[in-house]
Amino acid sequence: MNDFPGSARAVIIGGGVIGCSVAYHLAKLGWRDVILLERKQLTSGTTWHAAGLIGQLRASYNMTQLAKYTAELYATLEEETEVATGLRQRGSLALALSDDRFEELKRGASMAATFGLRADVLSPEQCLEKHPYINLDGVKGGVFLPTDGQGDPANIALALAKGARNRGVRIFENTKVTAIHQEAGRVTGVSTDKGEVRAEYVVNCAGMWGREVGRMAGVNVPLQACEHFYIVTEPVPGLPSTLPVLRVPDECAYYKEDAGKILLGAFEPVSKPWALDGIPEDFCFDQLPEDFEHFEPILEKAVNRFPVLESTGIHTFFNGPESFTPDDRYLLGEAPELNNFFVAAGFNSIGIQSAGGAGKALAEWMNAGEPPFDLWDVDIRRMQPFQGNRRYLKERVKETLGLLYADHYPYRQYASARGVRTSPLHERLAARGACFGEASGWERANWFLPPDEIEKGRKAEYTYSWKRQNWFAYAAEEHKAVRSAVGLFDMSSFGKIRVEGRDAEAVLQRLSGNDVAVEPGGIVYTQWLNRHGGIEADVTITRLDETSFLVVTPGATLQRDMAWLKRNIPDEAHCVAVDVTAGEAVICVMGPKARDLLQPLTPQSLSNEDFPFGTMQQIEIGLGIARAHRISYVGELGWELYVSSEMAGHVFDSIAQAGPSQGLRLCGLHVLDSCRIEKAFRHFGHDITDEDHVLEAGLGFAVKTDKPTSCFGDFLGREAVLAKKQTGVGRRMLQFKLTDPEPLLFHNEPILRDGKIVGRLTSGNYGHWLGGAIGLGYVPCVEGESAADQLASHYEIEVAGVRYPAEASLKPLYDPKADRTRL
Repeated sequence: MNDFPGSARAVIIGGGVIGCSVAYHLAKLGWRDVILLERKQLTSGTTWHAAGLIGQLRASYNMTQLAKYTAELYATLEEETEVATGLRQRGSLALALSDDRFEELKRGASMAATFGLRADVLSPEQCLEKHPYINLDGVKGGVFLPTDGQGDPANIALALAKGARNRGVRIFENTKVTAIHQEAGRVTGVSTDKGEVRAEYVVNCAGMWGREVGRMAGVNVPLQACEHFYIVTEPVPGLPSTLPVLRVPDECAYYKEDAGKILLGAFEPVSKPWALDGIPEDFCFDQLPEDFEHFEPILEKAVNRFPVLESTGIHTFFNGPESFTPDDRYLLGEAPELNNFFVAAGFNSIGIQSAGGAGKALAEWMNAGEPPFDLWDVDIRRMQPFQGNRRYLKERVKETLGLLYADHYPYRQYASARGVRTSPLHERLAARGACFGEASGWERANWFLPPDEIEKGRKAEYTYSWKRQNWFAYAAEEHKAVRSAVGLFDMSSFGKIRVEGRDAEAVLQRLSGNDVAVEPGGIVYTQWLNRHGGIEADVTITRLDETSFLVVTPGATLQRDMAWLKRNIPDEAHCVAVDVTAGEAVICVMGPKARDLLQPLTPQSLSNEDFPFGTMQQIEIGLGIARAHRISYVGELGWELYVSSEMAGHVFDSIAQAGPSQGLRLCGLHVLDSCRIEKAFRHFGHDITDEDHVLEAGLGFAVKTDKPTSCFGDFLGREAVLAKKQTGVGRRMLQFKLTDPEPLLFHNEPILRDGKIVGRLTSGNYGHWLGGAIGLGYVPCVEGESAADQLASHYEIEVAGVRYPAEASLKPLYDPKADRTRL
């Protein structure tokens, strides 16, 4: 310990496969002053007992690319480090036991094609050819990915550790971190049982200890350990080592050949959280007590599916803990609460297949000071502060462990840990037939059961399917009400940030692509850009008075946007930003009859002349007051009414009482999305991200490169916008409408131009007014190609392996001139 350092550029906490990968990739980038601290021994937490499956197809393009990189890395590690990784790319086979599951698998195979990943759709007989040990009872078909495989988890981690050491990383085992230090919002180092280490960066790769390590730094890292089970059989005579990994998600099971034996693992629907009061201090390479009763339902189905198990003994019954997060996606990136404190934890039992890519992405993020590409799927800034609540995590992870193999139906909602955040209007909506979904903890009305259905005693609840779900017809009526009469949405979950101070305008001018130097009452739609012209946030900014602004953003991105805002307020600026989300409800009244409905309720004139589009006024409504914002995300005349929480119920009742005369219909978030996609309005996180250039996203109208320069400099991204204007765009976002009204679009469906896959849909929904499924997606264009030439091609969209002709447009297919918002 005489060599124990007093300082380092970066300290990595945790010696599992994730920590070793981060160390390895930082070293590959040239970071030499890096140390890794492990409380016991390398791999002694979760890595050593992982099953070692290496799948590559994930839910998005970037996640798939990271998983592909992981497989490629492991294939080269053995030669580089002389540590055997055990990588065998024998492929993986997923079986479908229902039509819905087969639809999901076929959609996944179509998606894989846009990711550059081969995925073969197989008949039951072809599945048997790939894996002759299976029983085909009930099998509808399957999908085979030939480059998937398996490896030796502990040796993979040790190979990464050796590669890191070879490049100068120092690794200290049996060294426990006891405190994390910070100053002025930036991490400064750690204390250990061997001494203090000053550090410029600290990385939390502590696995199932990650939540507690985060708390040392005041950082929310929501994860919880759960028991995770598998068995290893006695040797099976003649079992080929070439068998692919087999997944039967409908039976919650996976199988792999392991040294002539069969490893059978489970992702059961109701899991067992572990160590709710803290992980034992001496935990190291430990197993948990057997629970055969818990595993028995999986085994019973497995004996039928894999008949050789019936005559094969069990050699090992294994139970070991792994960490899971509230939404079944891992946590990656710089913590919003503390600069230079990074997190890579909560890998939901896919740590081995994720480690290479996650370590590379995080190392590049640290090196460049920004994510290397869109990582919003796993960005820790998506997590809400309350999600670190122990009871919440206990309830939620009982469900999320099993979600890996659950049917991934569109619009599927979490069943556990619900009701945490509710709007002031929640009970009123529930009484009127609302079916609630959850987003960032908010209970939001997604659709409404009609009154006559309520009278029949039916409940507002989902019946899931890949086809038209039980609420589809109800949503169609809500949608038509918005287009022909008037609809009311509860959007209280909007994130609301007050930005105040004498420098508030200058700060927002520096952040915003659009010009926010408007008169009080003006509303500005804008993006916050990064230095590449990518979109960090998509917001509206309302000027309340000379020194006060209100930034409105989706509830899911509030933590992200707040962090971006605070980190870009100069130290010398007289400006503060405060989250005021809970203080106001938001009642959106939208549709051609919105003015007719609201005008009798207020003495203020709502005419175009007195209350033009893109402005805000305070109005009296009923017996209360509201701040009325004339703006729309559905493409119709309408107002967003911001009402203090204690008056929200009264204002809602006043509108609802007057509603029948104008055909008012309560509307849910599914219809908000179907209306916005008809208007080709972009959705952050799907259509626009931090790697999508604002001009290629078709949002150049919201960027003012000639606006006055802020006292803090030109707006972020201005040079990248000017450069793109010079070079021209490399792709354009198009809107598509299927000519066949039957198929449904969600996102990631392949886009074909003249028979060739050229991209994928970034979002999709059904356009009830336009009469078909609508999607948005980027299509590359050759240098100098005009928009007209690009649109002149023949386009198709592939859905579960079937190609459907599609109409393509650069302009919104609904109300392309936006006349209806200005009625």
